Amino acid sequence: MIRHDDGPDLAHRRPEGVSDETVEALGSLSKALETTERARGHLYSFHQLTGTADLELDRAVELLRKAGHPDWAETVRTQVLGRNVIPGHWTFQIVEAYDATYHRPFKEIEQAAVEELAEGRDHLYEAEMKEARRTAGHPDHTARPDSGPPSGAGGGR
Repeated sequence: MIRHDDGPDLAHRRPEGVSDETVEALGSLSKALETTERARGHLYSFHQLTGTADLELDRAVELLRKAGHPDWAETVRTQVLGRNVIPGHWTFQIVEAYDATYHRPFKEIEQAAVEELAEGRDHLYEAEMKEARRTAGHPDHTARPDSGPPSGAGGGR
């Protein structure tokens, strides 16, 4: 691994005695958790999109009535509006169950592993990858926000 004088802050440096395999394993665990965060976001999108569609049904029912189709308006109102998306569940209940059954326990286990195996230091794998890929002395390749170029100089991410 390449080391630069302005390396990562203490919170992103590997504690003494932590092996390459442990850093890699924690990096993999973190990546898996990040993927569940994305899945959770999609679940919230599903929740919001389904709710928006259900609210739009109010307008559809009203317009069907105004257009002289009361039977269709009543069919939509009673058969689709407010319907469960799976038996016994609206989307908020699916989100709650995912959080309680899967996401929250996964997050707690990942945090406990980082705490016990790496003294609570997150993102060691990524920090070491960044350190290995930086160009020494380049103003846009600094290790920390506080070691960057003066305001208005250089670019970066």
